[in-house]
Amino acid sequence: MSTMNISLPETLKTFVDMQVSQRGYGTSSEYVRELIRKDQDRLQLRELLLTGAGSAPTAPVNATYFDGLRERVHQATRTLSPR
Repeated sequence: MSTMNISLPETLKTFVDMQVSQRGYGTSSEYVRELIRKDQDRLQLRELLLTGAGSAPTAPVNATYFDGLRERVHQATRTLSPR
């Protein structure tokens, strides 16, 4: 794992230290890694939303569509669940 040192004003360091102790992180590095992962997820979601917004419209969905979607989810869940 690589190391990165950052400088924070005292108010931000105090905030990070409080988050670490109150939210169960072992170290400030764990907290910062979690923030970075969440930001990566946010950026990926944003990209997916922009791609979807820029795509051609499809036919409106109806109850049949959602019934099929539920069935696919149930089948996938059964496949993943150990028996």
